Amino acid sequence: MLRVPDVLNTMSSVSRHERGRMQIQPVDITGLISSILGISIVLIPVIGLTARFALNPTVEALAKLFEKRGADETMRVIERRIELQEQEIAMLRATVDSLAQGRDFERQLASGPTAAARPHEPAAHDPAATTDD
Repeated sequence: MLRVPDVLNTMSSVSRHERGRMQIQPVDITGLISSILGISIVLIPVIGLTARFALNPTVEALAKLFEKRGADETMRVIERRIELQEQEIAMLRATVDSLAQGRDFERQLASGPTAAARPHEPAAHDPAATTDD
C-alpha cells in the first residue's frame, strides 16, 4: 500500500512540463468515418422530416405573401392597360367625329348653296309679301 508521502514522491518525479501537456492518443480514422456514416443514415432522414414539418408553415406563409403581391401587381397592370385603352377609344371617337364633320362640310360645299343658306327675298308675285296698308 502506498502512503501519502510515496504518492507525492511519485508525482514529483513527473516533471512540471510533462504534467501540463495533454496526451494525444492515436485515432482510428476508419472507425471514425464508419461511425459518422452510420449515424448519418439515421440522422439525415430525421433532420429532413423535422425541417419539413417545422418550416412548412413558414413556406406556406411566404407563398401566400408572394401570391398576393403578384395578384395585386397584376391587377394594377390590368387597370393601367384598361385606362390606356379607354383614353385611346376617346381619341378615336374624337377623330371619327372630326372626320364626319369634315365630310359633312365637304358635302355641303359640293352641293352648292341650299335654300336654308340663301337669304329670304320676297318674290314679286307673292301677294303675302307685298302689303299696301
